[in-house]
Amino acid sequence: MTKADIVERVSEKVGTTRKDAQDLVEVVFDLLKDALESGEDVKISGFGKFEVRQKNDRRGRNPQTGEVITIAARKVLAFKPSAVLRDGVNAELAETNSI
Repeated sequence: MTKADIVERVSEKVGTTRKDAQDLVEVVFDLLKDALESGEDVKISGFGKFEVRQKNDRRGRNPQTGEVITIAARKVLAFKPSAVLRDGVNAELAETNSI
């Protein structure tokens, strides 16, 4: 699913123009992006939690040369789905396995 698909579905569900739906989707994504860039966690009930995690320096190895290198500390984005979302995603699998 692309951003354009999301805009289209929002437009249909809300009954608004594509332009208004696009503006709404852009505002929501901008709010999420700004919150994550500032280090805030984003929790969406029934969907999940986005969080920024700090990774420390670590040793790694260049696969071509075998040389030991230090991989710099960095921040990574992590997503943990809610139980509701996880159960919804696995519902079809559960129905298939019960046959």
